[in-house]
Amino acid sequence: MSRRLADLLREGAARLEAAGVEGAPRDARLLLAHVTGISAARLGAEMGAPAEAGWAEAFEAAITRRAAREPLSHITGKRLFYEHEFRVTPDVLDPRPETECLVRAALDLPWRSVLDLGTGSGAILLSLLAARREARGVGSDLSGAALDVARGNAARLGVEDRAEFLQSDWFASVGGRFDLIVSNPPYIAEAEMGALAPELGYEPRMALTDGACGLGAYRAICAGARAHLVPGGWLMVEIGWRQGADVAALMAGAGLGSVRILPDLDGRDRVVMGRAPA
Repeated sequence: MSRRLADLLREGAARLEAAGVEGAPRDARLLLAHVTGISAARLGAEMGAPAEAGWAEAFEAAITRRAAREPLSHITGKRLFYEHEFRVTPDVLDPRPETECLVRAALDLPWRSVLDLGTGSGAILLSLLAARREARGVGSDLSGAALDVARGNAARLGVEDRAEFLQSDWFASVGGRFDLIVSNPPYIAEAEMGALAPELGYEPRMALTDGACGLGAYRAICAGARAHLVPGGWLMVEIGWRQGADVAALMAGAGLGSVRILPDLDGRDRVVMGRAPA
């Protein structure tokens, strides 16, 4: 007798729960939607349908990967972030919901040009450009493979004509000045890496840690920001929730004013912003 989609979903969720995957029922449902091509929204109405040939095997393979704690986005190849779906690979950091706080805060400011340092998948830069049709931006990254992913995402969102990508170690290859500089740099201290969720072991290490105290990237960004901001331009960075005071001090020490720390939806420090002198 053919197995139903409901049977696959129940068995898959049980395997993920046994593996300690947080949100196992949700992940099992998303993986089932992925392998069947049925949207997650419509899947509930199809639970009584028999699984077509190949679906069970494909779903079990996907569940095995997720049970090994491979990120969901690496299995499906996509991630929802802010208002768009982005392609992601093991070459880029998986965009997190908390990073949307940086996007929302940036869209509260007036700007027409933006630089995204360490752009990765391009999620921050491209979300900003998609929301502000008159703006142009540059995304830089040390990883050529990450830049290839970002270029593809720019084309998918239809903003490739307004987005430039370049390989650079922070500001090293960046020219010109911008109204806004944004970044979600590696901020995890080396000493904290061993305690991270297993999923992070699949993501590029250089996007997670500076190999030291977690503040190295902020020192480089703050030191070069004023030379790449127009008068009155803004610098905005995502931070780890305990880094607010340290990063705010780095911005102030670099000559930026109006320094503020913004919380995420859980009330934890998440974004630090400062302004170049007018």
